[in-house]
Amino acid sequence: MEQLAFFAETGQSKDLPKHLLEYQPGLISLAESDRLLKHFIADTPWKQTTQKLWDKEYLTTRLICWYGDADRIASALPWTSELQVIREQVEQLAGIRFNTVLLNYYRDGNDSVAWHSDKESIMGSQPVIASVSFGEVRSFDIRNKADHTEKYSVRLEHGSVLLMKSGLQEHWEHRIAKSNKPMKARINLTFRLVI
Repeated sequence: MEQLAFFAETGQSKDLPKHLLEYQPGLISLAESDRLLKHFIADTPWKQTTQKLWDKEYLTTRLICWYGDADRIASALPWTSELQVIREQVEQLAGIRFNTVLLNYYRDGNDSVAWHSDKESIMGSQPVIASVSFGEVRSFDIRNKADHTEKYSVRLEHGSVLLMKSGLQEHWEHRIAKSNKPMKARINLTFRLVI
């Protein structure tokens, strides 16, 4: 069973490693974030996928959908106007051009993603990922692969962006833990450069 969150319910962890993570609340206005949350929930063709763990396949709890340049991810849908606008905003922050976005739908506190690092092989050896959040505030936990006692948490607020910089995927794992508290829906957009 997935471990419940072990970080504080309010505020960010002290001394976040700024060379690995850059967090900006309020990238998108409250009114526009409210609109986009409803739009993505209603108008995205969500899918539930399976994940192999210890030679057994499990249904993932969250729902997903890929969008992007057709030549990058075979199942990717074409960019929508909403996704294009958000992509331009995060590209200015990151200083790179993203060619795909993975949408994640966390319907409640039971939806989660276990400790992992994103596959470097499809994004090169030093990937940068921009993560935009709408809806319920959830904690994004990271821990050092070599020393699990070195850990931090970022509370991803409605309309915020988290830039995962070069070095994070190589040396750290991240997750969104389950919660035993009642939680509303959360949509997360992870913009990537797939090579």
